[in-house]
Amino acid sequence: MRLLFVGDTVGNMGVSMLQEYLPKLKRDLKPQITVVNGENATAVGRGISQRVYKQIMSAGADVITLGNHAWNNAEILDFIDQTPNLIRPANYPGPDVPGRGYTIVNVNGKQVAIINLQGLVFMDNLNNPFDTINAILEQVGAKTDYQFIDFHAETTSEKMAIARYLDGRVSALVGTHTHVQTSDYRVLPAGTAFMSDAGMTGPYDSILGMQTDLILKRFITQRPVQFKVAETGSGILSGCVIDLSDRTGLATKIRPILINPDHPYSN
Repeated sequence: MRLLFVGDTVGNMGVSMLQEYLPKLKRDLKPQITVVNGENATAVGRGISQRVYKQIMSAGADVITLGNHAWNNAEILDFIDQTPNLIRPANYPGPDVPGRGYTIVNVNGKQVAIINLQGLVFMDNLNNPFDTINAILEQVGAKTDYQFIDFHAETTSEKMAIARYLDGRVSALVGTHTHVQTSDYRVLPAGTAFMSDAGMTGPYDSILGMQTDLILKRFITQRPVQFKVAETGSGILSGCVIDLSDRTGLATKIRPILINPDHPYSN
């Protein structure tokens, strides 16, 4: 089993990069399932709309994950309950959270659980992700062959900690949210693939997808600035591809994907 994961899609350029490169990646890498984080995918860089959801799915995603901006576009409440392949962090508190925190996809007779979790450090005060994933695995662990987690979190330590905690219990855990691809991809000792952050997909000539001059103004003046998604310049697509054992359901290999002017695409 091969899984392709693409990190935080930011703005119109992020969607355009998916439309241009996701078909090529799927053609050349031949993944059986493709997951895309779309929590920054609207034109303003926060949340997702139904139109953008359909664009990402049409580009080749099988499942779209979200994160701390899941609810920033109120339109999501109109369609998230009808879209089982759009998932939000599973550890939102309360009994009546719209949508779902995981989904199970049938791939050639194999059951693949795609799970979305959000960290707590420097983030919103959600339920403990360690407790949440234990509860989810009790429900789906025995009836799924593979388990992939998009862990949307700020700190590398929290991402590493939950990956170590789950080592051997899930197929892979990849971080999102910081928009900068990390070079710590590896298969942990008990067989779980891990990467602290897959990176972002969107404007390359930016600061984390936002217009550079506005971010600089914020740092220099220390006064509030309204951030805007960069709309010009070149693009970037970041992610990873993970190979999973058909026998054990654990990982055999993980490697990064990075496409930008300094790393042009080649198959």
